[in-house]
Amino acid sequence: MVNKKIGNISTYLSELAVFGIQEKKGNDIVRLDLRELNSAASDYFIICNADSATQVKAIADSVEDEIYKKTQSNPWKKEGQENAEWIILDYFDVVVHIFKTDKRNFYGIEDLWGDAQTTSYQSA
Repeated sequence: MVNKKIGNISTYLSELAVFGIQEKKGNDIVRLDLRELNSAASDYFIICNADSATQVKAIADSVEDEIYKKTQSNPWKKEGQENAEWIILDYFDVVVHIFKTDKRNFYGIEDLWGDAQTTSYQSA
């Protein structure tokens, strides 16, 4: 029963993250469901990209704001704010990856987790 509850919380956090990305017009939004993969360290990866460092930062701020407003949770770890080419917001069970477009293409995270169930979202 506890795992089901935790799964629901992580799903809710992932939905809030997607909404925060949509609010700032993030591109190519994808949610990778990693819950069925034994080697995964989290339940979900949320991935998107933007064309400028300014937009990457704005998306990261929006995701943090949306999650904090609804859950009073801050990310456990944040990386990449300095150059804003790839910002990672780690909420333990949900990890949000916000890339500049060229960096997303270079790293190809979706390809690394090809076995994950993928859900695509439209920008708002």
